[in-house]
Amino acid sequence: MKTMIIYDSVFGNTEKVAKIMGEALGSPEEVKVLRVTDVKPEQLTGLNILVVGSPTRGFKATPAINSFLGKIPAGALNGVNVAAFDTRMSIKDVNSAILTFFVKIFGYAAEPIAAKLQKKQGNLSLPPEGFIVIGTEGPLKEGEIERATEWAEQIKKNDRKFNLNHIQTE
Repeated sequence: MKTMIIYDSVFGNTEKVAKIMGEALGSPEEVKVLRVTDVKPEQLTGLNILVVGSPTRGFKATPAINSFLGKIPAGALNGVNVAAFDTRMSIKDVNSAILTFFVKIFGYAAEPIAAKLQKKQGNLSLPPEGFIVIGTEGPLKEGEIERATEWAEQIKKNDRKFNLNHIQTE
């Protein structure tokens, strides 16, 4: 299994989630966890799993993540299981009618990331996921590291199922 987790991070919370996922998905020989600015296009070749994460900034992914996604060639993710995550504040914790209104209109970063990965022919392994930070800068809310580990383990399990089904249909 060749896996890559690509992330951007502003205050370190998204990086922490990405690294925890990397540990859950396999050994350092199997899984590369890279900041988006350190990724070279040729590193996307031969992947089984690609996970992309960003903090939600202004209701969307960071410019670096959006730029990276835009540069992936059409069809480059054909046969690759993909997943998307973000870090975000909880509208329940903030308890702001204005924030709730804007989230309903604009959403969070993970959903558009997932849509862009699918547009490049990636096979969405799991629905996009958000991990909660407390306040603007964090830290991660209690229990989020465990949730990130469980989410990554589910990606790994879904990749095995996809590969078994793919082999059986050939």
